[in-house]
Amino acid sequence: MPGKLKAKIVAGRHLPVMDRASDLTDAFVEVKFGNTTFKTDVFPKSLNPQWNSEWFKFEVDDEDLQDEPLQITVLDHDTYSANDAIGKVYIDIDPLLSCEAATVISGWFPIYDTIHGIRGEINVLVKVDLFSDLNRFRQSSCGVKFFCTTSIPRCYRVALVHGFVEELVVNEDPEYQWIDRIRTPRASNEARQRLISLMSGELQRKIGLKVLEMGGNAVVGYLQCFDLEGESGLVVRAIGTACTLDKLTSNACNSPSKDSKEPVFSEDPPHPLSGPPTPLRTLPSSSPPFSPSKPCSRQSSSSDTDLSLTPRIGKTSPPSPSLCTFPHPHSETRCEFPIFTLTCFPPGFLVHVGGVVSTRSVKLLDRIHNPDEPETRDAWWEEIRQEIKSHAKALGCHAVVGYSESTSICEEVCILSASGTAAMLNPRFMREGCLDTGGSDHSCGFAHIPYDEFNMPFPAQLTYCYHCRRQKVPDVLFTTIDLPAEAEVTGKGCLIQARLCRTKKKAQGEVNATSISNLLPFMEYELHTQLMNKLKLRSMNALFGLRIQISVGENMLLGLASATGVYLSALPAPGGIQIAGKTPSDLSYDQHISTMQKRIDDTIAKNKELYNIHPPECIEEVVGSPIPDRQRSSRLFRSTSESSDELSELDLSHGKKDAFVLEVWLAEWFYSCNTEVMPGIHNWTSGLQMFTSVRVYRLSNANLTNQGLNKIFTDLCENLLKSLYFKLRSMIPCCLCHLNFTVAVPEEELIQVRGHTYLRSGENEEQLQFSMELFSSSERCSPLPEGRSRSLRSTRSLPCGAPVTVVKMTPLSFLPGTRIVKYLGIINMFFIRETTSLREEGGVSGFLHSFIAEVFAMVRAHVAALGGNALVSYSMKECVFMENPNKNQAQCLINVSGDAVIFIRESEQEAIPPLLTSRQTSSTGADGTT
Repeated sequence: MPGKLKAKIVAGRHLPVMDRASDLTDAFVEVKFGNTTFKTDVFPKSLNPQWNSEWFKFEVDDEDLQDEPLQITVLDHDTYSANDAIGKVYIDIDPLLSCEAATVISGWFPIYDTIHGIRGEINVLVKVDLFSDLNRFRQSSCGVKFFCTTSIPRCYRVALVHGFVEELVVNEDPEYQWIDRIRTPRASNEARQRLISLMSGELQRKIGLKVLEMGGNAVVGYLQCFDLEGESGLVVRAIGTACTLDKLTSNACNSPSKDSKEPVFSEDPPHPLSGPPTPLRTLPSSSPPFSPSKPCSRQSSSSDTDLSLTPRIGKTSPPSPSLCTFPHPHSETRCEFPIFTLTCFPPGFLVHVGGVVSTRSVKLLDRIHNPDEPETRDAWWEEIRQEIKSHAKALGCHAVVGYSESTSICEEVCILSASGTAAMLNPRFMREGCLDTGGSDHSCGFAHIPYDEFNMPFPAQLTYCYHCRRQKVPDVLFTTIDLPAEAEVTGKGCLIQARLCRTKKKAQGEVNATSISNLLPFMEYELHTQLMNKLKLRSMNALFGLRIQISVGENMLLGLASATGVYLSALPAPGGIQIAGKTPSDLSYDQHISTMQKRIDDTIAKNKELYNIHPPECIEEVVGSPIPDRQRSSRLFRSTSESSDELSELDLSHGKKDAFVLEVWLAEWFYSCNTEVMPGIHNWTSGLQMFTSVRVYRLSNANLTNQGLNKIFTDLCENLLKSLYFKLRSMIPCCLCHLNFTVAVPEEELIQVRGHTYLRSGENEEQLQFSMELFSSSERCSPLPEGRSRSLRSTRSLPCGAPVTVVKMTPLSFLPGTRIVKYLGIINMFFIRETTSLREEGGVSGFLHSFIAEVFAMVRAHVAALGGNALVSYSMKECVFMENPNKNQAQCLINVSGDAVIFIRESEQEAIPPLLTSRQTSSTGADGTT
């Protein structure tokens, strides 16, 4: 499908002074796409030039439109020397290639330079005209929509889910090529940034081709990651769930409320005998439900794209829609194994949840010799996915939901990680009108065990469900998905974290990989032990949204686990925590143990009150048998497959274990979770703010023990949260949702933790960096006072009086109190910033603060140019910071993504005015950046 790309350069403003003699600039613009370049006239002696150029036209194939960004370079004209670069703008054309997308990209874009940052703005207009092309061998995937959200996008319903899609592309990193030794840092950064943009576009196009071959039109839960392998090369990976989506009417696009926490999946009227509407509809019977229309070809070795929910038995024809397409997990039929990157599902879709399945693999990186053959990296991930599937099958499940992949790289060692939740899915959602709602298991069925209780894959304490009293449930449940809409919880949820540091000796090659491999299983076990103990401390019995990160450095390993704890009514009450003394003859030691035990018991009691965890008293069953109290029932309801030996309570001092912090900082009126919706809280308000925080810590003592590192790590995370609580003290009561912590060790003795806010915490030889993404919302209270609500409004006024809307940014897939009326495309941007004057820019704190603010300004400008007023499902997947204090240098790489949307407020019932200018966003930076 050939096309014509047209670009027009209108004007510039606030350009930097390039001619010191006149304090002005002779600016002109180069517009480049592919191998074709156009130039505007030079506008002399002005910092606010008005070019008003003609339309520059590029005749290209749509394949190039997907791969290549439009490059706009602003330069200062010099007569007797080389022209000086002011900055660049990269514009992704892909959002214009969908029939539902915007028809023009128009607005003010910040001019960005990798050395100096933002240096003014430029007004650009971009249009695309596509011509129909029936070539069946075309290499483009125009029309496939991409969504970062891990739930079905609002305004759409699922007609068909085709399965898991993945792809990766590899190339050499320009930062480590020989020519990098002779070119300037700016040229090196721009070469790297351009290559990453090209690889990202190529990857998205290849994923789209797979979706088209399956018969789909969208990718939901699209996750793209960059693996910076140093001298080995550069790998860009992506995974997602291929779907066929149908557009809904505008009145069905609602945000979650107290009565409905899930997105709308279908607008069809319910069957008279079926109850709720069916969210997943099948296409005509010519193609089997949840099955690709034809096999998907692939250049690399993996074949995971040919996954479906429909089992294929031999060479027989597809099953009839009237038959159940899910065999029993222990049957002899061969069933394809589906993997979903989605974390949010319609009520009843999850029949049973088996629990978290995860795997990790340590690899030695080899140099990428041929970028066209990514078989090695692809084979690594295929091996990981097969292991995930085998774990899920061991739990009696036939699917994995909430699936994600990640890497941690240090020198030549790479840790590959994958995790998900084993589950059994409801096949009746593939047929309209057959969802059975006669039973009462819909609020507890997902918690019932899917595996055989007489042949369990691991020792477990099973009891009868406290809701239906018919099926067995585990005593604790860990998952990577959001809390199902049908789940009944008692009280509120909260954020639960486990942190762990382990030192290791410096080594090279296989010796280093072997030492890391030996440490990983024990770190995973310790993190799960901490989660279990902290869950008991809060008197909760289930974790949702679990995310475990293992980051590798030259002399340490860091582990960080985050999840949202809840009390599921169907599961038994958690047991207590007992501290056992080792020297009973020592009276003072026994007294100390008793004091600690009392503090733990008091903390558990306080947490029950804080989170309103008051389980309803068990009443007699319908058949008349009395239900004993919780302590007795945990013994009487135990599975008959277990031995008669009682499982003792958790002994924190058993064995040779490192201590970890159990005490909870009780911040009344502050609630936090890493899921989109806070369990137990439904009445959101519109007082919303996103926060981004990063802390970099350099260790002063290189000989710290594991216990010392654990304390530093824990204090960093706690202080980061407490600082946010302090900043938000004027907004109480409030809830911090979608907390996203990321930990990294980018240099030998540098630890980095980010949580979407960037701060500095010390000088030293070893550095920790933390990052966390937050979205806050007032809850459980009346609307904010008039004075405060005015300060939280998202509109401003220009001098002329015209209102200007600030582009909202949130890691949530929705904005409370609003309706998303249109998705404009995916935003996926990669930025590099380098400085040789770190101290003059305010040190690490000032450098990171200004860079994050500039990134947010550029993202907002691109959303506004598409006609949007919000970016949802925002995430910062990469934030790599490196510094050289001796040379006063630092470099940071950031990758951000999200879905550009148009929303309207439910209270106003009218569209918010389009953004008139992006100057305000570039001057203010990010919401709540501190």
